[in-house]
Amino acid sequence: MSRFPLSGEVRRAVGYALDRKGEDVTVLDLRSLSSETDFFVIATGSSDRHVRAIAEHVLDSARADGDRPEHVEGLDQGRWVLIDYVDYVVHVFHPAVRDFYRLEVLWGDAPAAVFAETDRP
Repeated sequence: MSRFPLSGEVRRAVGYALDRKGEDVTVLDLRSLSSETDFFVIATGSSDRHVRAIAEHVLDSARADGDRPEHVEGLDQGRWVLIDYVDYVVHVFHPAVRDFYRLEVLWGDAPAAVFAETDRP
């Protein structure tokens, strides 16, 4: 469960990742650490196809809510999709890529919350 307040957009992004069975869905609160963005939403897909499915669902659902990304990267490859909404950034990883980049370790000072289907924000 979240120990810090999440914006509605971030809550919805977590829910969208969970809708498509994203694993280890984690939110990092970067507000006190970065001037570039407030939150990272990080999720893992089990395959390239699963990564793309999660990312496409986040994009389509957020667009339906009126939220358009500034930048999308990696959607064609499906190894690491980055969706930049300025105030928050969604990262959807293949397991090996997530393990390699270890954003949670890189941003280890950031408060983190992990979400599962049973405890949606």
